[in-house]
Amino acid sequence: MGSKDVRGPEQVLELLDTAVSAMGGQNRPGQHEMARQVAEAIESGDHLLVQAGTGTGKSLAYLVPLIAHALESDKPALVSTATLALQSQIVGRDLPRLLKTLEPKLPREVDVALLKGRANYVCLHKTGGGFPEEDEAGTLFMLGDQQAVSHPAPSGGPTSALGRDVVRLQEWAQETETGDRDELLPGVSDRAWRQVSVTSMECLGAQKCPVAELCFSERARAKAAEADLVITNHAMLAISAFEGLAVLPDYDVVVIDEAHELQDRVTGAVTGQLSGTIISAAVSAARKHTSATMEPLAAAGRAFDSVFAPVPSGLLAAGLTEEQELVLGSVRDACRTALSDSKPEGSDAVDGGRQMARSRLMAVLELCERILDAVNSGEVLWASRASTFSPGTGYTAPEDDAPPTLNVAPLSVAGRLREGLFDGHTVVLTSATLAIGAEFGPVAGALGLLGTGAPKWTGTDVGSPFDYPRQGVLYVAKDLPKPGRGTSPEQLDELEALINASGGGALGLFSSRRAAEEAADALRSRVDYPILCQGESTMSALVQQFADDDETCLFGTMSLWQGVDVPGASCRLVIIDRIPFPRPDDPLMTARTRAVAKAGGNGFMSVSATHAAVRLAQGAGRLIRASGDKGVVAVLDSRLATARYGSFLRAALPPFWSTTDRTVVLQALKRLSAEPAGSGK
Repeated sequence: MGSKDVRGPEQVLELLDTAVSAMGGQNRPGQHEMARQVAEAIESGDHLLVQAGTGTGKSLAYLVPLIAHALESDKPALVSTATLALQSQIVGRDLPRLLKTLEPKLPREVDVALLKGRANYVCLHKTGGGFPEEDEAGTLFMLGDQQAVSHPAPSGGPTSALGRDVVRLQEWAQETETGDRDELLPGVSDRAWRQVSVTSMECLGAQKCPVAELCFSERARAKAAEADLVITNHAMLAISAFEGLAVLPDYDVVVIDEAHELQDRVTGAVTGQLSGTIISAAVSAARKHTSATMEPLAAAGRAFDSVFAPVPSGLLAAGLTEEQELVLGSVRDACRTALSDSKPEGSDAVDGGRQMARSRLMAVLELCERILDAVNSGEVLWASRASTFSPGTGYTAPEDDAPPTLNVAPLSVAGRLREGLFDGHTVVLTSATLAIGAEFGPVAGALGLLGTGAPKWTGTDVGSPFDYPRQGVLYVAKDLPKPGRGTSPEQLDELEALINASGGGALGLFSSRRAAEEAADALRSRVDYPILCQGESTMSALVQQFADDDETCLFGTMSLWQGVDVPGASCRLVIIDRIPFPRPDDPLMTARTRAVAKAGGNGFMSVSATHAAVRLAQGAGRLIRASGDKGVVAVLDSRLATARYGSFLRAALPPFWSTTDRTVVLQALKRLSAEPAGSGK
């Protein structure tokens, strides 16, 4: 191996050229520019937001400079992704190929580690009998499932699917090298996985656990601390930034891929929920595994249900009433007493059941304290009730008399990200959709990079290798009525005409599960092309079936807006049923909108329109995935053409050739469907 310094921008570009050439690729100006900018940001310590369109090759563009830096640094460098799919792609495909091509040019081998949350690893103490099996209350507490399933194991072996999965997991735990759930094929349900894993609160800790030296989670953390490059996820960044826990190694540089997802992923990771069911589960676990008196907490839980039962679902904009504060205070105090009474004595043996019970009490206590302090700490409170899903009708509206759940989430993650993420680290954020037009401000502001005291940062768009005006058409159905609830007859007529003109090959992106199912049911009797719908099989199986047949159509919701990569003729028409604004009854978005307006800004544009613009761009981005692709993005929401905010939303989209003429787009689709196979989309 060589021994020269590989950190400088010019050296980084040489390494990139070596890698691209060895992999049989072609140099792309955008990829070169991105790699140079990332190298310069790492060198200067300034933060960087870089928008890199589909096909740029952004993974290589940030991995090469990150590897070059990590080899010379005494701290690991991090890559964080929003999805497990990209995490697996980087660890399983991109990095091994890249490191193999760069090996002769690097001074030494690069040590890579994958790091996830503790619950993603099998717990050997639990599979060895150190924790009790999950009972009904425990399953309800951890999974929010209203139908806990027992899995007795008679002498002939387990008879239920759940029981068989648990047996398979216990056998796998003795064979696996990593204990990582994602390496288990085929996978298992969340309920089955709960039988062999623990949360961070349930964990006994390295000091007490009798199998700590064999712990997969501890081994993964130890490996990460010694690695050059650590691949992790946005939830781990959130825990590190918000809770100050040492879940990540001490790092100096982090690249955040899929950065358009960071705000939502961080918010989701730190959102808390409290309900009477959760309190009851904590009581049941403590009664079973400790000697603490639990009647005070049980009574407080019943009072919780009674006091909050009349509260309608939605934002609690005025905060809590005095009665609600009192009942939460009684739950908190009863939890505190139970925790004190359930402490193990110094001579007590390690008890997984006690630890599990105490972790649930602690979770309830912390949630009570957080909810009671929500107004003072700038957090948002809302009540919700569980929806149910029926294969025939989709998600049904929750019943008003169903038990409520209290939810608490930060109004803004900007301040905490500024302190916990951007302070003391160099951060590179990248995505195909970070800017609206040429403006990075909306995304930067949400992440804490604007305002007094904000750190220095640069935003750059390195473009895309695709010729969007020649490869794609944006059609806005200007003459359709404004979308209402469900799918309108006019939209169904438009869908039928578009799919018939294209000869199938359509990806339908819908605003709700119900809308996707209604459209699929209606169109199956109106067109001669196969129509798949999300929920009918696993997502990977549906996407594969869609990709394998040029005539098949696939309808679905948000996971398809961002998770489908099907180049070629199989995806030549992308249909978007409406502008993906947040739901008008979304409590968190409502609170954020009101906060912006109260501060003198335009709440709708800052929150709802920005949210919609990024997701609209993600959806439209499903069309052109390779240089030979051609096709149409059809938006069945006339507001994109007629509303004042339409130009703001269109600025976020790739620069397709655009039209509102239905005849023109139908003719274009017919010509496209008539092209011979192998000639591109």
